[in-house]
Amino acid sequence: MPPEEEAGAHRRETYNMSRLRSSSLEIKEKGTEFLREQLDAAQKELKLKDEECVRLSHVRNQLEQELEELTASLFEEAHKMVREANVKQAAAEKQLKEAQGKIDVLQAEVSALKTLVLTSTPSSPNRQLHPQLLSPGSSRASSRPGGHTRNKSASGALQLQTEPTPTDVASDREDKELDSVLFAEFLSWKEAPSLDRSSAFISRVYREDIGPCLSFTCSELSESVQCAVENNSLTIEPIAMSTLHTVKALERGGPNSRFSLHSKCALSGMSRPCRHRIKLGDKENYYYISPSSRARITAVCNFFTYIRYIQQGLVRQDVQQMFWEVTRLRREMSVAKLGYFLTEES
Repeated sequence: MPPEEEAGAHRRETYNMSRLRSSSLEIKEKGTEFLREQLDAAQKELKLKDEECVRLSHVRNQLEQELEELTASLFEEAHKMVREANVKQAAAEKQLKEAQGKIDVLQAEVSALKTLVLTSTPSSPNRQLHPQLLSPGSSRASSRPGGHTRNKSASGALQLQTEPTPTDVASDREDKELDSVLFAEFLSWKEAPSLDRSSAFISRVYREDIGPCLSFTCSELSESVQCAVENNSLTIEPIAMSTLHTVKALERGGPNSRFSLHSKCALSGMSRPCRHRIKLGDKENYYYISPSSRARITAVCNFFTYIRYIQQGLVRQDVQQMFWEVTRLRREMSVAKLGYFLTEES
């Protein structure tokens, strides 16, 4: 090949190589630019997805917090409902026990009244139901002219008194005069009647009458009796006549009798014939008491019964009549605590 052709071929080859090299660079630059655009697009998409993830994570946290708050609120409301139900149940049980205690007292009263009615016959009348059959001396002491009497075997027995008629006035007439201090204390109590000892009237009655009247040798049992009287949960019931006869027969048989406790008063500790027994509230134990102890407890029960009647608005009398009835009931407590009491003639 001539040198000119070789040189021409060499120039052509060089030119082609340079063209190829420049094409390769151009393709590389375009590829790099394309990849850069793809990378930017991918980064933008990734950034958007990151922002979406953050937003969703925030929403999830908020929902979890709201769920926790709602759960805590539901549990708190449930506990509150349970507490209220327990309180209502306790109150209902307490009211049920109180109602049962009152029913027991009423049943004791009905039983005592039935005993009096059933034991009264034309041939052998019950002298407590027919006071006109008593001797003149005892009739003035045990019955009040024109008054109302109820069986004293019941714990809530109350005696109401009316003014004597001129035909029933004895030769030695009892007169009375109103004490201004006591009446003022009663008037102050009457404005808001209650059994709270902060009242001067109630405090005086406790100090002068109730406390001494219910103060027995057995101090612990005396306190329990006073609490039962205040709560209106004391029951007094007569002992069955068959039990009394059995007691007397067994006592004559010797000291090993299991009924010998009936001849000893649980309150005074003295050996006395006990024809009644008491029960304190819901307790199952019975305590046998002498007639004197029964009279003292009954006198206090009469006072509390009348005071509760006033408190409940059941007494339809003027305030002076109420005061004199309260004074009479206080006198009964004073007489009973000195050892005086009425007995039934056999």
